Amino acid sequence: MTNMELKPARVFEHFAKINQIPRPSKHEEKMIEYLVEFGKSRNLDTKVDKTGNVLITKPATKGMENAPTVILQSHIDMVCDKLVDLDFNFHTDAIQTYVDGEWLKAKGTTLGADDGIGVAYELAVLDSDDIEHGKIECLFTVDEETGLTGAFGLEPGWLTGEYLINLDSEDEGQIFVSCAGGIATDSVFKFKREDAPAGYFFMEASIKGLIGGHSGDDINKKRANAIKILGRFLYMQQSKMDLRLAEWNSGKLDNAIPRDGKVVFAVPSAKKEEVMADWNIFTKGVEEEYHVSDPNAVWGMESTEARPVVEKEVGRRIVMAVQAVDNGPLTNCQDEAIAYMVETSSNVAVVKTEENAITVIASQRSNVPSALINMANTIKACFEMAGAEICQHDAYPGWKMNPNSKLVKVAVEEYKKLFNKEPQVLGIHAGLECGLISEKYPNVDMMSVGPTLRFVHTPDERLLIPTVQMVWDHLLAILKNVR
Repeated sequence: MTNMELKPARVFEHFAKINQIPRPSKHEEKMIEYLVEFGKSRNLDTKVDKTGNVLITKPATKGMENAPTVILQSHIDMVCDKLVDLDFNFHTDAIQTYVDGEWLKAKGTTLGADDGIGVAYELAVLDSDDIEHGKIECLFTVDEETGLTGAFGLEPGWLTGEYLINLDSEDEGQIFVSCAGGIATDSVFKFKREDAPAGYFFMEASIKGLIGGHSGDDINKKRANAIKILGRFLYMQQSKMDLRLAEWNSGKLDNAIPRDGKVVFAVPSAKKEEVMADWNIFTKGVEEEYHVSDPNAVWGMESTEARPVVEKEVGRRIVMAVQAVDNGPLTNCQDEAIAYMVETSSNVAVVKTEENAITVIASQRSNVPSALINMANTIKACFEMAGAEICQHDAYPGWKMNPNSKLVKVAVEEYKKLFNKEPQVLGIHAGLECGLISEKYPNVDMMSVGPTLRFVHTPDERLLIPTVQMVWDHLLAILKNVR
């Protein structure tokens, strides 16, 4: 990445430095060290709480001492996903970026702009001596992607700001003022391994090359789900013949639509040609079904070595449950003003096989608390009926819109001055840390903005370069004029 080609240079320089630092969720130690050194080397008040969140405070610039304190907030962890065949270690390797037209991309991995670009904005503000602002508190939270651990661990009284600008949204020109809450449902099927019956033939079905995406923001884009597709095929075959499940692995994160997967199963040797023929017919049909959203799917079916299989009844119930479970958007919002937005959804995100257990992870979202509970209970009931042990966790609240927000009013006015057009003021189906932060700081006026990102949580993640400058200009205008 040539930083001189990217504007604002200060923001992109910080983003480049951030992408040299490994920062998987729950493994942000090096990033925390970097931020602490960054703050202290500039003689800025720098604190780390017991959860690992970092707070760096910058005094007001001359003439702005009476302006209200503004909190800027982003998360320092990133979703770690890569192309199946790429040799890359997110715990040690730097993200390799390149420019493709107006987009910044990574070579075969997630880019880390979610939310590295938000972190870069904050560092650029802290590093600038040519901008006007009141007192600023830059909050960097940990583990947003796999549990919102930082936001959960944030203690009341640590922040003093009157306003908070979250820098973790993905569409320039849109100001987000509310978000969905969520719950994760883990369903664990336990079993004893046994040998397949004599004369059974082992096969491996696979799919890769799906688009995937964020399980909140992209859930309404009609993208294929690798787990549901493999489950459909297994259910069809199981209904016709004795199928013995051995291994099933698909998906990596509970907040991403799974884009690849493999399943190993055994069938009577006399049925293997029938399975292969059915697979060819099935995949052609699915290709047509998703010819717009997922045109680059790669299918595989091959023989594989024999191995112990899951107990027959347990394997049958796993396949039935994955076929039956709800997936995707359930309803849109009832209020006419936000009827465009998904209200309630679920995403079957991960299937992983261990020696004596197969776990299915699904995430539910809704901006209506009762609907969220109902969706989570629907998923729970489906897998309970199939005999799984259920654990529901990582519940986080939605963020309710403040119709009298002074911050949003200033943001809208400054956007119109800068770009001669109205921004959109919206809610989002994804989860933002604002929901948890607002529970602990109910009197803080909040909003969320960010540059345009596409295909987040996938190796196709990309950042629209011109929008980074637009958000920077908008952010500085807000900091200068908010009162």
